[in-house]
This record gives sequence, structure tokens and C-alpha cells, in this order.
Amino acid sequence: MREDRIVFAQLMAFLPRYEFEKCVARYHGNRHVRSLSCYEQFLMMAFAQMTFRESLRDIETCLRSFQASLYRSGFRSRCARSTLADANEKRDWRIFADFAQALIAEAGRLYAGEEFGAQLDQMAFALDSTTIDVCLALFPWARLRHQQAALKLHTLLALQGNIPAVIIITPARLHDVNILDELFFVAGAFYIMDRAYLDFGRLRRLHESKAWFVTRARKNFCFRRRYSRPVDKTTGVRFDQTVVLDEFRTKKRYVELLRRIGYRDVESGKTFVFLTNNFSEEALTICRLYHSRWQIELFFKWIKQHLRIKAFYGTSANAVKTQVWVAISVYVLVAIIKKRLHVPHSLYTILQILSLTLFEKTPISQVFSQHPLPPENLDTQNQLYLQGFLTGQ
Repeated sequence: MREDRIVFAQLMAFLPRYEFEKCVARYHGNRHVRSLSCYEQFLMMAFAQMTFRESLRDIETCLRSFQASLYRSGFRSRCARSTLADANEKRDWRIFADFAQALIAEAGRLYAGEEFGAQLDQMAFALDSTTIDVCLALFPWARLRHQQAALKLHTLLALQGNIPAVIIITPARLHDVNILDELFFVAGAFYIMDRAYLDFGRLRRLHESKAWFVTRARKNFCFRRRYSRPVDKTTGVRFDQTVVLDEFRTKKRYVELLRRIGYRDVESGKTFVFLTNNFSEEALTICRLYHSRWQIELFFKWIKQHLRIKAFYGTSANAVKTQVWVAISVYVLVAIIKKRLHVPHSLYTILQILSLTLFEKTPISQVFSQHPLPPENLDTQNQLYLQGFLTGQ
């Protein structure tokens, strides 16, 4: 990698350009394009994410101020907000979604051995969604209620490395449980979800895929106990039972045995009841797995605070999805750089450093070494402890 280029150019060199061009060719992204290719569009949107630009005019003004440095970064066209707006409106968002998936696959390999709080050899995923409020007048396709509009980001997060494996963007009126119909389940992997996804017909498909689920039981859960296992109550586990469904309609949808585990949090005094189809792991391991689900809440908090996904540069569904997928690509790219360059800083610190040094001619390996390691981010850790041991829904 040439280190006499600006940091932004060195950063973009980590992108698998061949994979991007395959995505462009798959959806004919550059057909009849005279200026601003799909790659340049991605560069402009990525620049906006890393420098927290507020609008298309903001992007245009900042890039033109560094016009002499842009050619080596991959820009071949003049940066114009109208051209970028048209590209976001018309070019297929799936180009950027597929490219983000290529980056996610690379990050998944880099973070495959990461620990996340539960001693497991299997892959573990947390499934949840977050809502982004938008203006009904500008986003009528995202209508939620009579005078309200919102989007939902349904996310399947790989807990090893906190890398999103799947993201599906829908209007907020779509219930979370429907996303289970869109997922492909990996055999042997754990899927941790809250009670919003408790649909035994859909969970049966997950079980038939030879995958494991961990979720919370509702208060009106009807079951018959087959037998109980001995537990060590000093660990907080109250019971470990094998049960079958006892309600007429639900027992037709899920005929297999279920494992029902109770846990009492000593600090809060609350008792939580979990359901799983896994009978081999220790009961306390299942409880810790559900506790790890809180990482997806931290992920949502992080991307909403540090990426541009709450204010959009365009109003069409295509423009919104393009912006979200570019934001996810930037998040994953930062995670890849952190791993490849062995950067000890947090993702937040890396992004902040890059936002101020993108147009410096400094070797990227030295950019982070010149900044001392800040104190450990206690705010993120406190989020885990202040919520109690098991705070999910």
C-alpha cells in the first residue's frame, strides 16, 4: 500500500474492489452513467459517514475544498450534490447491500475466535430490531399510523465481534416475528431473541434446521412438565425442566420437547424464565447466552450515535436503503481495519480519529499510534451492569 497518499485513499484500499465491481455488474449499476460511477457514489457516501456530514450540500462543499487530493482516492468526477442525489434515488440499493455482505463475510472470518461472555464453540447470533422515526410527509411509504412514519432495522448480530450478519430494512408497521421467515438458519448456531419472536410455528422451522434458539417465556405460557434436572441454586438457577406445550393450537405447531430454565437475579430480585431447544449446554450457560443479547442493544445505540442513519440525504426507499447499507459498510470496514492493523482503540475512537485525519498524508499505520490510548470506555461497560445481570425482554 502506498503511504504517500492521503489517509482516505489508504483506507479505501482495504476495500475489496473486485467484489464491489461484481456487485455493480450484477445490477447493471454503471449502465448509461456519464459521471459519478457507483464506486465514486460509495466513496462520497462513505466520506459523509466518516465525517458526520449533515446534508448533500455539506458533502459537496467539503469534498470540493479538498479537490486536489481526491483523484488518488478514486474520484474521477466533479462532486455535485444533484448528481449524488440522483444516484441515490435511481441506482439499485442492492449493490451496496451485497457489497456490505462481502465485507461482513470478511469481518466474520477475522472475528471468528472472539469471546463474547459465554464459553461456546458454536456461532451465536442476537436477533432484534430498532426503530427510526421519520417525517410522514417526506416518507409516505414508511407510514406507521395515521400521523406517524418510521423505519425498522431488523438485525441479526454475530456476537463474536459484534458484526451484523443480516440487516433487513422495512416500514415499522411490520411485526418483528415476520423476519424469521426471511432468515436462513445455520445448523449448530445459537439464535438469541426476546419474546417478540416467540412464535412456535416459526421456531419449529428453526429447530428443523438443527439450530438452537434461546428466548424468554411469556407469563401465560401453557406447558406440561415431563421432568426436572437438579440445579445448583447458588448460581442463581432456580429450575431446569423438560416440558411440552399444552395449549391446543401451539402444541400442533411445535411438537418437540422444550427446555424451561428459571434464573433469579440476586441484585434486582427478578426471576427470568427462558425457553430453548438445546439440552446439552449447562443451564447457567443458557442464562449467560441470553445476557449476551444486550450486545445488540449496544450496537443499535452505537450506530445511531456515530453513523448517519437517523437523518437521510434522500426520501425514497432506495435512497434510504443505500445510505443505511453504506453506513453498515463503514462500520464493518472500521472493524476490519482494527483487526488487520491490530489497533487497540475502540471502534468509536478509530472513527473519531479518522474523521479528523482523512486528508492528511500520514501512513495509516501511524495515524493511530500517534494518538494515545484513552482510558477504558467505562460508559459502555456500565450499560451492561446497570441493567442488571439479565435485563432483556
